Amino acid sequence: MEKCRRRLLLGATPVTFFLVILLLFACFFIGSIFPFRHLSSPQAGAQQKPFDSLLARLVRGRDRRNLETTGFACDSAENSLVCVSNQPVIIDTRNNITVHLSSANSEQKEIIIKPYALQKDKYLFQYISPVKILHGKKPVCQYNNDVPAVIFSSGISGNLFHEFNDIIIPLYITVNHFQSRVLLILEDYNPSFVTKYSKILSRLSRYPVMDPASNRSLHCFPGLIVGLKYHDNLALNGEYSMPIFRKFLEETYDLKFKHVSQITKPTVVLMSREKTRIFLNEVNMVNVMKRLGFRVVVAREDEAADLDKFAGTVNSCGVLVGVHGAGLTNELFLPAGAVVVQVEPLGLEWASARYYGDPAHAMGLRYLRYEIEPEESSLVEMYGRDHSVVTDPESVYAKGYREVRAVYLQQQNVRVNIVRFRKIIFEALLLVKT
Repeated sequence: MEKCRRRLLLGATPVTFFLVILLLFACFFIGSIFPFRHLSSPQAGAQQKPFDSLLARLVRGRDRRNLETTGFACDSAENSLVCVSNQPVIIDTRNNITVHLSSANSEQKEIIIKPYALQKDKYLFQYISPVKILHGKKPVCQYNNDVPAVIFSSGISGNLFHEFNDIIIPLYITVNHFQSRVLLILEDYNPSFVTKYSKILSRLSRYPVMDPASNRSLHCFPGLIVGLKYHDNLALNGEYSMPIFRKFLEETYDLKFKHVSQITKPTVVLMSREKTRIFLNEVNMVNVMKRLGFRVVVAREDEAADLDKFAGTVNSCGVLVGVHGAGLTNELFLPAGAVVVQVEPLGLEWASARYYGDPAHAMGLRYLRYEIEPEESSLVEMYGRDHSVVTDPESVYAKGYREVRAVYLQQQNVRVNIVRFRKIIFEALLLVKT
């Protein structure tokens, strides 16, 4: 009997040993895949709010101290307004967007914000839907999210300059340091905008962009950003710079050419317009560029709208030619050292320099101006050579932006002087060859 007991005990030992090893294996490897969440350790306190420092970077000075002490602050700059919460919030999308924040006071406090980067642009601002922020009692949420929400508006998208200047670049400035750990909520949701910029949006957030109008529910978030940071026209300052952003675009669209010297045959892309500021002698312009030895790509508006494809087309060119307008925003995709030739219509000299000329230098591009003579503008035929529209643009500007827009942006077409145009294109050719 004793021998029998001993035999059983010895037989069980390998089994017991095997079970212990298996348990240790499971604890080590499974624990590394599904780590325990400690609720009371000192380290857990730091892990519970991993976004505080990232959110704090969006506010400065006194506003940052307010964020640290109250959990909410708004940073107001010359052009932009950004409000930040590092406390849990509830976002109600059932009727427009309402954000609910906790408050130490029983008193209900309300803030209304239009989440658009260009707060000073009253013309665009009228098309932006407001976001209501309420401090006080919060409703019960239906869905929990573990990353901060970013609320911004797509505005009146459809214009490439405004899409990049007012939305994409400010969005990059605001959220890139979160390394895609944010959920984007697009007020005034435009599906064509989301499709057009899907490559960029998917790099800035690992989650699908939320359409609040169709979502219509209550969401909990550990933090919040309302609005976007804005620096200047097609510009990034401080921590981020235009070369860094251009590198981001290069990676996003898998652009082949880093420098214009890599392009073997001189190639120019001509941005063709079909409604306003049309080149009336575009065929002659193309012929001149071909005779100088350029391969010419004439980009129609419908072709340029497919950004996923067109970014690569522009990147394969050493020169970009266009009249002042949104198409020149494509200079963002040119390789370093390329040349931008901007044809400046009457009354638009300042805007031409500020919106495309100055940014071109910051992009590492060469910039050439073609400032038209009055006789090259269709406004001379329309108003006469001695009319104030031609001789005194300042008098038109004094009447306000709507008048300027109607006259110089919408009524004006251009017939360039081919002899003058050839000289500047030849200069561009010399630049890309050096």
